[in-house]
Amino acid sequence: MPERVLVTGGTGFVAGWCIVELLRRGYDVRTTVRSLGRTGEVRAAVATMVDPGERLTFAVADLSVDEGWDAAVAGIDYVLHVASPLGAETSRDPEALIGPARDGTLRVLRAAVRQGVKRVVMTSAANAASPSSYTDDGVTDESLWTDPDDPTLTPYRRSKTVAELAAWDFMAGQPGTTLATILPGAVLGPVLSTANLGSVQIVARMLGGKMPGSPRIGLEIVDVRDLADIHIRAMTSPEAAGQRFLATGEFTWMRQMALQLRAALGAQAYKVPTRQLPDFLVRISALFDPPLRSITVSLGRRNRHSTDKATRVLGWQPRPAEQAVVDCARSLIEWKVV
Repeated sequence: MPERVLVTGGTGFVAGWCIVELLRRGYDVRTTVRSLGRTGEVRAAVATMVDPGERLTFAVADLSVDEGWDAAVAGIDYVLHVASPLGAETSRDPEALIGPARDGTLRVLRAAVRQGVKRVVMTSAANAASPSSYTDDGVTDESLWTDPDDPTLTPYRRSKTVAELAAWDFMAGQPGTTLATILPGAVLGPVLSTANLGSVQIVARMLGGKMPGSPRIGLEIVDVRDLADIHIRAMTSPEAAGQRFLATGEFTWMRQMALQLRAALGAQAYKVPTRQLPDFLVRISALFDPPLRSITVSLGRRNRHSTDKATRVLGWQPRPAEQAVVDCARSLIEWKVV
């Protein structure tokens, strides 16, 4: 009988690809949705890559409430906790993100422990393992923890750090169920639907000509398909228990991304701006553009992360960043997002 995996937040970009890969590898999958009205949307997205048949089922559960989580986890062997609570990443109120992220994670973990799940793999973020200033040269790894009390942190970055810390603190006293965390960088790659574009909106903005140029920001790009793969590797590897794994991918400046899109897509990328924006102009624009506001701290970024541990322990080998960027753009064009 196939093992059964719960994937939280089935409507999400990363969750969708986790479901696809689990089904391809022979697992039965249950995924959570906030409303049964979303099940058709999830099935249709997954079906673009693999026939879900009867092996994909649904449970109604909301990270903001306790009800539903024990039922969602009942009979499950593994949990991939991919979902994040709803909320604007640009919110100026830290508690608008921190409380829901921490409390939602603990709800999932408590249910998993009560139901005797073998392992939970939680999606954290590389910015939970980063120095306060991205502009310092250096390469860091999973042994570094972002200081959650640093007043310069954005609410989103603080929420990711606090949620992961709470997860490790809770699991430290729990026998039986083990935890592993995955810390991705900027997640790009092909979309399964237009319902939840998440981080790929940066490519959509470039293709749509909605950016006057490229800010001097570097991203550690990981393909969503490789991110799904490392989640499953961490789920099944005995050595992954109790470990954090960076999944950051190749470092790429945004202007490099623009040039890659122009070269690969030709006329389809004619709106993509290739000029470099000066930092002062980006900071001024951020005063009127909330999505820009959260990334100005990364201007001139130099810090990078090492994925040696993921390669050594899990045998993980991500594809080149350029492939993730171009495949992302092609899928957005195919879905008529731009």
